[in-house]
Amino acid sequence: MSLIALPDTDLPIGDPDLVPLALKSLPTPTALGEAAAGLILSASGWRKLFAAPEAGSRRASWAAPADAAVPDEDSLSARVSPADLVLAGAMALAFGDWLVERSGRRDAAILLGIDTRPTGPALADLMTRVWLSRGLKPRHLFIVAAPEIMAYSRRATGLEASHEERAEGFCYISASHNPPAHNGVKFGVGGGVLATADANVLIERFKNLIKDPGIAQRVFALVDEAEPRAVADVFVGARTWKRRAVSAYTLLSREVVTGRSELTDQEALFEEMAAEAAARPLGVVAELNGSARCLSIDQNFLSGLGLRVATLNDKPGTFAHRIVPEGESLEPARRALAAAHGGDEAYIAGYVPDCDGDRGNLVYWDGRAGEARVMGAQKVFALSVLAELALLRRELGPDARVAVVVNDATSLRIEALASAFGAEVRRAETGEANVVGLAAALRSEGWLVRILGEGSNGGNITAPAEVRDPLATLGGLLKLLLLRDIGAGKQGLFHHWLRLSGQEGLWREDFGIEDLLASLPAFATTSVFEARAALRIKSSDQTALKARYRDLFLRDWEARKGELSRRFAVTGWKALASQGTVERDIGDDFAASERGGLRILLLDEAKSARGFLWMRGSGTEAVFRVMADIAGGRPEDEEWLLAWQTSLVREADALL
Repeated sequence: MSLIALPDTDLPIGDPDLVPLALKSLPTPTALGEAAAGLILSASGWRKLFAAPEAGSRRASWAAPADAAVPDEDSLSARVSPADLVLAGAMALAFGDWLVERSGRRDAAILLGIDTRPTGPALADLMTRVWLSRGLKPRHLFIVAAPEIMAYSRRATGLEASHEERAEGFCYISASHNPPAHNGVKFGVGGGVLATADANVLIERFKNLIKDPGIAQRVFALVDEAEPRAVADVFVGARTWKRRAVSAYTLLSREVVTGRSELTDQEALFEEMAAEAAARPLGVVAELNGSARCLSIDQNFLSGLGLRVATLNDKPGTFAHRIVPEGESLEPARRALAAAHGGDEAYIAGYVPDCDGDRGNLVYWDGRAGEARVMGAQKVFALSVLAELALLRRELGPDARVAVVVNDATSLRIEALASAFGAEVRRAETGEANVVGLAAALRSEGWLVRILGEGSNGGNITAPAEVRDPLATLGGLLKLLLLRDIGAGKQGLFHHWLRLSGQEGLWREDFGIEDLLASLPAFATTSVFEARAALRIKSSDQTALKARYRDLFLRDWEARKGELSRRFAVTGWKALASQGTVERDIGDDFAASERGGLRILLLDEAKSARGFLWMRGSGTEAVFRVMADIAGGRPEDEEWLLAWQTSLVREADALL
């Protein structure tokens, strides 16, 4: 697979107005305090609304009217206020100083990248100048997908200290699935974001910096001190660093898809897949929605696997629909797949990434129904888990000590699926850093953790990667479709799954994606990105809210237990709190979950879980998320449970 050149983009790599703005517009302490109040700081990322209002600024074509309740979220303004520039400078100071202390190198190199939001170049420019003035070495990759900069960081941090590509960490400027006027940062070392403990240390450093009355003067002084030629050199070097990132990402993606580290072993699996693809051509629609994946390896990599690839909305920064790849945002891809399939029946799948390109949800062609359909996020993740466990068991046999790590909002479908392969499922609090941290802890105990992730958003992390990736998702789907029976001695992945799960009667030689989905354990689950799953509540004290919720839940349990038994075969419950990498039984002390996840398992007479109710305040958005999951797959059952859960949360909130 060849390297890709940088396509043209309308986004400037730097902002020439930044230095004049800094010289003339020192923010007041009040303005700085108001700007800081909008920040959400968590291990998953630091985010806020960064686009400053300006006369005549553009809005996304699909945006709400200008007089909507939150008019600025969909702004395409590239301007950042002086106060927000100070916050960005404080972020750069906090991470730069922490990285120097961690590495022992005063000239530590930092990989820097952005997604395609209009404010990205200004923030990157500001942080570049701060780091240069502090003696650090920023290496700007410009627009880069999150898995790509992390793949390059994984390689660069493993090099000798004297190597020209050696880097000590990375800073990625993005707000993931948030609307385009939002932005933020993810900091990391190696191939993933900072572990929760390190992230918390960095958050405290940042908070202390912005309490300093002189922080604005300090940041702007550093901006002014940056040598213009050095700044220009950073921007000129972006093409070189981007190409090296593409190379590192391509190599890591090969290892992720195959599960094999040796190139010869990778080629053997690719050849097995390519042989089947030659006999049964497959096509994929990549609806990129102006995301960072527009400038990544997608088309080259997928074509290299023998696929036919059609791209749509592939101009960076041109958002054709809302950024979050859920619900209505998948409709353009669904329609495009239907059209592509009509012209070429090889096209049977499509994907839509979020802005930073670290996950991608799917649409698929249903051969039985004769139409293109959207695949729910929980099912996307389940197919990825199925593919990786089936490949592991086919290659390693039944004795390997295998675990799957998921977040607390992942459907119980995964436990049902994993049990067929003799694999354990372990849960962590929602947040990429938490599932990655738990997986690392399990590996240190001798567990083989090939796949982990957050089923609630469809994002799978497939080892050795440490970040969600749509190419890993597609790789899993392709393995299920292309690794088929080879004679009597080597069963295909899907056939192997059907045999282990007692569903061999579903086998047919010409199976499609609809058959894969039909074989999954049946559960109905709330999509956490539906409007009904994201509550706006007045209480900021989640501990008090959950204590009040507990009283209401116990009251309702007595009133509803007969109906719960008749309708769901549920006769008992158990409360679990997820905090960081740990999920634990908390009896009836729901407040013990504090700001973490609270999951109420719904149990049958045998004490087996039939479903659960879940709640957690978002770490990256100002919403309180709720969901329900129930065995059987009936939408009306999930709707009943979620309505109950929602009513309890709203009543608890009203009583505080």
